[in-house]
Amino acid sequence: MWTYLWIDLGAFAVPFLFSFHPRLRFDRQWHAAWPAILGMMLLFIPWDAWATSRGIWGFDPEHLVGPNLLGLPIEEWLFFICIPYACLFTYHCFNVLGVKDYLRPYAKGITRGLIAASVLIAVFFPHQLYTCITFALLAFFLVMVTLWSEPQWMGRAYFTYVVLLVPFLIVNGLLTGTGMDQSVVWYDEAHILGLRIISIPVEDVFYGLLMFLLTALIHEALLARKGKAQSRPGKQLPR
Repeated sequence: MWTYLWIDLGAFAVPFLFSFHPRLRFDRQWHAAWPAILGMMLLFIPWDAWATSRGIWGFDPEHLVGPNLLGLPIEEWLFFICIPYACLFTYHCFNVLGVKDYLRPYAKGITRGLIAASVLIAVFFPHQLYTCITFALLAFFLVMVTLWSEPQWMGRAYFTYVVLLVPFLIVNGLLTGTGMDQSVVWYDEAHILGLRIISIPVEDVFYGLLMFLLTALIHEALLARKGKAQSRPGKQLPR
């Protein structure tokens, strides 16, 4: 069965097709979106490959096409393309369609709460490697973002992710075995808290949040850089 491949393509198909909608035109931001996804992968692919090699998580070959690259099934590589693309597309749609930024007034408080909770969890669960690494990296990322600029887009990013939790739970539920005889992705119970949302380890929610926020950060930085370049006056030619 090609279960994982169909899940990847299913998550990607609609956002990709609607990227060309005349009111949305997300394709016009591909110059920032694809490098942002690549930048996120530079962290997540090595982390994923290491965790897979250590047996922290793994994949059921019955649900895979077959080819591996750097110890990861091709579907896992596609996961880090298809899911972030769908997330960025949703984030873009909320911006273009003028959806109210409901969480902007609370963004600083949410960030500080996440930092405090993540640090505590990372410190108190050092032997659960998936738990510890996920929350430690999330805390580090949010601290760096806060010290860097306290970006104005964080509230909208948080709101987007809250909305995305619905499809996230569906996709991740399928991957972790909800409604299936065998899970596509399995986890070593010794390296997670053991708290699950149906079949989904709670760590996945914060792993996904870090993945999305890192992608959004790079995406916004590249958009801002292009905006500044376009607004910069050109050199005057001598007469």
